[in-house]
Amino acid sequence: MTIIDTIRSRSELWAAATRHPFLDDVREGRVSTAAFDTWLAQDVLFVSDLLWFQERLLARAPRSAQSVLAAGTLGLTDELGWFEERAGERGLRLDVPPLPATRGYSALLRSLDGAPYEVAVAGLWVLERVYLEAWTYASSPAGPYQVFVAHWTTPEFAGYVAALEKLVEDEPAQAWTADILAMCDEVLSQERAFWDAALES
Repeated sequence: MTIIDTIRSRSELWAAATRHPFLDDVREGRVSTAAFDTWLAQDVLFVSDLLWFQERLLARAPRSAQSVLAAGTLGLTDELGWFEERAGERGLRLDVPPLPATRGYSALLRSLDGAPYEVAVAGLWVLERVYLEAWTYASSPAGPYQVFVAHWTTPEFAGYVAALEKLVEDEPAQAWTADILAMCDEVLSQERAFWDAALES
């Protein structure tokens, strides 16, 4: 079993992060505008923190990983511009305080920043893979949020996630420790809490 298989075997945590009731509501068009906008504004804060983390990860990554991580960093800057456009269309303010779940994710990214490279890149892969699977699950032929679903399920994003997975797989076997699995479990738990926050607000 590869490390990827081992991470993915955390079936209950993985399902909770990628098959959440918030995503059910998005797929069925049931999620309220308020709940979706709450999630969207908080996700902007998260992406800003993720950009900070990924820039620092790029700076300490091995040469073989730099092109993948650099492409991801550029993608995040584009993502923030895309968020600003969508917020303008929706009349949504983005200068909002972070909810507890957002602060929790920010703390997790700071923890990843202080972790060894192999732990940090595995955590990055998990959060991006979960994001891709979650929005793929939320996809439906029609609905008020399909422009968002389509944006987060593009072949380009899927290709980036696959490239991150290859970075994780290419790490030598001796790099894998219990710390990696614990960190991946924390990412999955934090992602579920982030979806929860939108429905609870």
